Amino acid sequence: MAGGGETAVPSLSSDEALARLRLLRSPNVGPVSYYQLLRRFGTAAAAIEALPGLAARGGAPYRPAEAPRIAAEAAKVRALGGRYLFHDSPQYPALLAQTDTPPPILTMQGDAALLARPAVALVGARNASAGAMRLAREFGAALAAAGFAVVSGLARGVDAAAHKGALLPGTAAGGGGTIGVIAGGLDSVYPPENADLQAQIVAHGVLLAEMPPGTEPQARHFPRRNRIIAGLCAGTVVVEAAPKSGSLITARLAAEAGREIMAIPGSPLDTRSQGCNQLIREGAILVQGPADVIELVESFTGTPRSTFHEPPAPAAFDSGAATNDDPADIIALLGTAPVPVDELVRLSGAPAGSVQLALIELELAGRLVRHAGGRVSLA
Repeated sequence: MAGGGETAVPSLSSDEALARLRLLRSPNVGPVSYYQLLRRFGTAAAAIEALPGLAARGGAPYRPAEAPRIAAEAAKVRALGGRYLFHDSPQYPALLAQTDTPPPILTMQGDAALLARPAVALVGARNASAGAMRLAREFGAALAAAGFAVVSGLARGVDAAAHKGALLPGTAAGGGGTIGVIAGGLDSVYPPENADLQAQIVAHGVLLAEMPPGTEPQARHFPRRNRIIAGLCAGTVVVEAAPKSGSLITARLAAEAGREIMAIPGSPLDTRSQGCNQLIREGAILVQGPADVIELVESFTGTPRSTFHEPPAPAAFDSGAATNDDPADIIALLGTAPVPVDELVRLSGAPAGSVQLALIELELAGRLVRHAGGRVSLA
């Protein structure tokens, strides 16, 4: 597991579970620093105790998330009929756990058994054509009937059609179903017209969210949702997409994770097909029917046949963070331009754990920004 690193555990005490929630919800703690703090201090409770001192060394006062707020969040999740999935839980999706810095904690509603099914993402345009929505519905139904979990983001257009296809009567008989990944909390519905669809997914599939209840989706949340969609699946199918759509972001994230990338071709006269045609030109596999997808995903061994690949991002999690080294003096090497962490280690000559500890201190103090590809900069 790239992000967590720890061996899966059968259970977690309620105190430590709440401490993990509190750690992740504390100011300036993101997935990278969460994993590094947990590895360094052994437990979330110990990490929380250390936060004020670490931030002080980074140059700012600090208060962790208030325990009553975290208890209220947990109560809200229970009231919604939801539950938490921690990164080292046996039910945490295996492929998602293999991605770089997987979400430390997810909230879910529905049948957790579906998370163990082989999964395929179906994504595409919100303002999809009638033909694209018909294809998405047919692909969703056929994949679910073949035993796959159909994953999408509950958006308008292709996403909604894919979910609806996977929910058609008789499709779950093959053992499959659908997983909806949303950008807000479990109690948010976006877009509003998908309220009934979201309720059906909760009743007959799985709803996943990284954000806590009460969070309304914002623009910055959607790329995080897209990385979960891509990470859950052995393959991602883009049904219809404009050249700069979010669906292409999902495809590129899947490529970074080493997954199969597929696209349905369309007319070059329709701008909504240009994204798919571009993916195929860059090496994604052209698929024309569900059987093409099933054949590719069933034979997937971890090495995709598509030649559409993004350069792999350096691992954001570094086991060196578990050492007891003192923090490295790297502030002079940092600026507002992002720089790879590996480069900081090389230039400073300090152990990786010392550099990572210095970065955590600066991040907690609000002085550091983490970027994609294992890069950092001053805020």
